[in-house]
Amino acid sequence: MRKVVREFRTYIDANQAFIPNYGDHYRHDEVISTSFVESTVNYVVSKRFVKKQQMRWTQRGAHLLLQTRVQVLNDDLRKTFIRWFPGMSTDEQATPKDAA
Repeated sequence: MRKVVREFRTYIDANQAFIPNYGDHYRHDEVISTSFVESTVNYVVSKRFVKKQQMRWTQRGAHLLLQTRVQVLNDDLRKTFIRWFPGMSTDEQATPKDAA
């Protein structure tokens, strides 16, 4: 039991910055649950994996799409393309910011 409690303590200490303070959220009338977002994502993803779907996703395709979306959200996609294609223009004015 002590080992489990010690491991739990280590986990809490390491992830403290990422654990939301639900009491504070509640007191400020902020959203506590993201279940509606998770539900929507699960619905869309499961719908895309069905064999009868015209535009069906493969696991690899879904993974690559997710990787691309994460890079867009982190503003890293342009840096990745520049790394892949060194001759690509690094001028931010070359493309509109809203293109992504």
